Amino acid sequence: MGGRVLSVASECVPLVKTGGLADVVGALPRALAGTGWDMRVLLPAYRALRARAQDWPVVWEEPDLWGGTGRVLAGEEAGVPLLLLDAPHLYDREGGPYSGPTGEHPDNAIRFAALSWVAARIAREGLEGWKPDVLHAHDWQAGLAPAYLAYHGNGGCRSVITIHNIAFQGWAPGHMLGILRLPGHAFHADALEYYGGISTLKAGLVTADWITTVSPSYAAEIMREEFGMGLQGVIANRADVVSGILNGVDTESWSPMAEDPPFGPKALAGKGACRAKLCEEFGLEVPGPLAIVVSRLTDQKGIDLLPQVIPDFVVGGGGLIVLGSGDPGMEGAMRDLAARFPGRVAVQIGYDEKLSHRLFAGADAVLVPSRFEPCGLTQMYGLRYGTLPVVSLVGGLADTVIGASPATLAAGAATGVTFHPVDALAFGRAMARLLELYRQPKLWAKLRANAMAHPVGWETSATAYAGLYERLTA
Repeated sequence: MGGRVLSVASECVPLVKTGGLADVVGALPRALAGTGWDMRVLLPAYRALRARAQDWPVVWEEPDLWGGTGRVLAGEEAGVPLLLLDAPHLYDREGGPYSGPTGEHPDNAIRFAALSWVAARIAREGLEGWKPDVLHAHDWQAGLAPAYLAYHGNGGCRSVITIHNIAFQGWAPGHMLGILRLPGHAFHADALEYYGGISTLKAGLVTADWITTVSPSYAAEIMREEFGMGLQGVIANRADVVSGILNGVDTESWSPMAEDPPFGPKALAGKGACRAKLCEEFGLEVPGPLAIVVSRLTDQKGIDLLPQVIPDFVVGGGGLIVLGSGDPGMEGAMRDLAARFPGRVAVQIGYDEKLSHRLFAGADAVLVPSRFEPCGLTQMYGLRYGTLPVVSLVGGLADTVIGASPATLAAGAATGVTFHPVDALAFGRAMARLLELYRQPKLWAKLRANAMAHPVGWETSATAYAGLYERLTA
């Protein structure tokens, strides 16, 4: 059947990225192309994007967009059909999507209400020759789009909201209800009111026709207090319209055959060469497994557990390279580990996409000890590259990695190492297990082959999204 979808988000690869949300928003239109669903992505025209779109045609004008005019420009980048909301008074600023040199933009609630408002109007009225059947909103930044459809008329367009991380909820004070063009009659606990204020994520959750998250396990977890971040009741009350659809990765961008030297499941010599180059680059000599961490350095990611487990891992022959940034205290703790174990532990603070590829190509294992993980792409990159994931059993990590237990090893199905609960004792035992597996070359080779054979692309997920859109529009 097929149809048209307007995807609205704050980030999209290859234009702007602060996290995995951007990867998903950029990959989904291309993945859906073969299913008959035509998806266009609406983004703010941040300062860095305005120059790229200066010659794009104007397809929509909004004269009263919270203090100025907004124009929607249509174009395409890397095969992604794009609509950029050009409103200089809201988006032409120094810094990233959400903050500038002095911190978070104080008018973020209005900036993303404007994005949602335009999305809802386009969904309701359509552009010339193109009217969406479904509006697909992503996270709190687009949470008001389904609400505007619900409260101002939907024009026959259905709505979906995807939760990429429920920890980020888009809070605004209650007195902004009218300013945000939301109705006073909906300011109560069963609708828009949230602890005396407004959560734009909650607004989307209570008004969208369907709610998705980025893994089946996370969909179940966020109905519970320990993962729901205050919104668990909202999710549980709408359980009949909640589903989890795993993210995929861009298998063209993330391909071991594109690394230097290239390698694949049947030609693994290149991986050994990549490891040797990586050790030389960082001045490491590691007799056992070389592990990597590519992550934000935060409590959520379990980075605080590393100083407790890595010393024993190093004594057992392992090595570690950390790439990431985040909490200053954790950055310092990572530097301390490197200073304590020169030649075995290395740290680079920041993010470097090319280095990230070299790390996955050359490492033996990737560590993802997250306390919660809606989906996670890091472990999927690990599977793709035969870099065995060591993961906590939460969210998408539990849905994508088959832990090396006696049963899974006997069945020849294991793809990594898993642990639960998320504490130093369980993580330490998982790292000991990693060392034990590495010392058995035939078993290690089988695990690596299993990992590289595991499907991590968008094919299955795109089919699931297409099926959801079909049901909503039937």
